Amino acid sequence: MRIAVIGAGAMGSIYGGHLSLHHEVFLIDTNQVVVDQINKDGLKLQENGEDIIYHPTALTSTEGQEPMDLVILFVKALFSKAALTNNQGIIGPNTYLMTLQNGSGHEDLLGEFVPQNHIVIGTTEDNGAVLSPGYVRRGGTGKTNIGMLVEDVEGFLPKLKEVLDSCGFMGYVHENIQQLIWNKLFTNVSLSAVTGVLQVPMGFIADNIHAWTITKRLIHEAVEVAHGLGLEADEAEITEKVRLTSVNSPEGITSICADLKNGRKTEVNTISGSVVRASKKCGVPAPTHELIVELVHAMEER
Repeated sequence: MRIAVIGAGAMGSIYGGHLSLHHEVFLIDTNQVVVDQINKDGLKLQENGEDIIYHPTALTSTEGQEPMDLVILFVKALFSKAALTNNQGIIGPNTYLMTLQNGSGHEDLLGEFVPQNHIVIGTTEDNGAVLSPGYVRRGGTGKTNIGMLVEDVEGFLPKLKEVLDSCGFMGYVHENIQQLIWNKLFTNVSLSAVTGVLQVPMGFIADNIHAWTITKRLIHEAVEVAHGLGLEADEAEITEKVRLTSVNSPEGITSICADLKNGRKTEVNTISGSVVRASKKCGVPAPTHELIVELVHAMEER
């Protein structure tokens, strides 16, 4: 299979490296230093304390390349449109687009480039960290959950599962992938969002009555929107899970908190913003999520 992975950060490198074991993989990134390093010495992944070299082809531009069988998007969501537009030449009529990015609603953008039955969405339990250009630590492994929002008429998902399994990932095909994505989303749109706005570690949320009140309100609204979409969501169960996440990681810093602290743009539009968009679709109000989105954007512009 010809595969392009857009974004040579931690996750893009982990997937691009492993998939290159049995497939023709192009790892695409705008950072010339990273691309040159990978092409010179290979892509180095630290796994279980050992350095392993992989050999995908790294590119800054896909101009002149033939269409791919699969394009995997691993850039931050706010860069997704530019990344796909700049690499539109590798997206042909038979190309599938896959995203394992944080948040929800990515299929709306991907649908501008391929039909709905060529969009694969999902989640990954893998994690990693960039150590230096072309050198990434694979921190933990887990399931790669994949699915489609429409019928898989061409039977692509079982083939993709085989590809993932053969390259060291645990692929799982889900009939209701949206449910799985929202299960992960509840914590991000409540606990994570509030830590970002308040600029506090995760433990503060369950400890402070005001922060916890806001967090519970966000959970309640998200649950109501999920019900409006026809998804299952147990508010008491989700609330307890979020509380325990706060209690068990007292010094934990969420990505949205770190991004705002360091003056970077956040992924709020595909996290809290996805609840807002879903609320409009199903007619269930989510005013606190709307406020969070505006607050975060205001903080980005300080």
